[in-house]
Parts: sequence; C-alpha cells; structure tokens
Amino acid sequence: MDLREEDRNVGTLGGGLSGTALVTGGARRVGAAIARSLHGAGMNVVIHYRASGADARALAAELNQLRPDSALSLRANLLAVDQLARLAEQTLEHWGRLDVLVNNASTYYETPLGSITESAFDDLLGTNLKAPLFLSQACAPALRQARGAIVNISDLYARKPLAARAPYCAAKAGLEAITRVLALELAPEVRVNAVAPSGILWPIDDSVNEVRQKEHLARIPLQRLGGAEAIAEAVRYLASPAAAFVTGTTLAVDGGEGLL
Repeated sequence: MDLREEDRNVGTLGGGLSGTALVTGGARRVGAAIARSLHGAGMNVVIHYRASGADARALAAELNQLRPDSALSLRANLLAVDQLARLAEQTLEHWGRLDVLVNNASTYYETPLGSITESAFDDLLGTNLKAPLFLSQACAPALRQARGAIVNISDLYARKPLAARAPYCAAKAGLEAITRVLALELAPEVRVNAVAPSGILWPIDDSVNEVRQKEHLARIPLQRLGGAEAIAEAVRYLASPAAAFVTGTTLAVDGGEGLL
C-alpha cells in the first residue's frame, strides 16, 4: 500500500482525530477523562455506563454543548454478552462507524484467599476480561472497516502480585494476553494495545488515609499521583496516528512503580 494513502485514513494527534470512539465505564473518573480527551481531539464519543446514568448523561450534555451531536450515553450490563453486541449495534446505528474502542470499565475490590466466592470471581473476571474480549469481538467488523484501534485498560498488577486480589490480577493478566492475541488476529486493519496504570487516583471512599497515602507515594519513584489525565493522554496517543506502527504492546503509566 502507498503509505501516503494509508496516512489519509487516520487523523492527527493534536486535536485532529475523527470518527467515533466507544468508552466503557466512561461516565466517571478515568473513563470520563478518556471521553473528554478523545472528544477534545475531534472524535464523537459513546459514553457507556451501567449504574452511573446521571453522570453519563451530564457528561454527554457537557460535550454536546461544546459540539452538537458529538456525544451519546448508552447503558449496558457488561456481564451480559447479548448486551455487548447491542452496544456495538447502537453505536453504529447512531453514527454509522466505529473507529476506537476503549475497554476501560472495571471492578476492583479485595478477595483474600479463604473468602473468594464464585460470584466475586465471576464479577471480576467478567468485567475485566470477558467483557473486553466479547465487546472487541462484537466491534471488530466495524473497527476493521474503519482501520481503527482498540485500547484496553490493564493494570500494573497484571504483572506485579498484589495480596488479596488474585481474581483481579488474573483478569488483568488475561487482558494483556488477549491484547497481544487480538493484535495478531486483527492486523493489519486494527491496532490493539493496552495501558497499565498505577498510582493514578485515590479511591473514591476514605479507605486510604493520610498515612497510607504517604506509604503509597513512597513506592512511586515520581513521588506523586498521575491523575486521570495521564491515562487519558496515553489512550489518546495509542488511538492516534502517532502510534500507527504500535500494536500488541502495553504502555505502563505508573510513575515508575513497576520498576520496584
């Protein structure tokens, strides 16, 4: 293929992306930052949610004020495979194309050995591994047609053991594995990569007090949290033509914590 012809199929990083992005768990925190970043680059965005309907609708309204008919909120239970297919269909029905899929939605909580239940295992594996795989499968035909990209949100702890989180760590390790497999299967039309965060935001509850915050920051070489925007910008990079020759990789955005 003439490389100049291929270049015409993608936008530019600095605010020139085009087409449609679907962001799962896009209503709050990191997901909302990703949706805002891709929208700011010029994309239409589908903000998926399960329970955060008010937040999703408010974000869509905010983005639509900036650019009319550029954001849509859609509800789906990611543990129901038929709803994943419908989520892909609704995106295509509204805008007729899908260029970027961001598998961001996640569940995360402690499951100490001896207290792991089958329902917790199914929830953690379902949200963090099964849903990204089946949604990627549902979106693959449209992504192939658009010569698009998938970005999976993994975790530092896909590769670094974390006590009392066995199902979660296993799910994220599996997500990085399917990232590499899908990169092979969907090439050359679709690029598939992952972002592995750590030290981004404190939990939304008060489970991390000031002492534990200081202990955690001491384990991060950069000595600070990255903020949701750090992940959003990494996703935007992997979705952009700046990463046109990048596929099957996991980009660590952890302040260097993975080095220790």
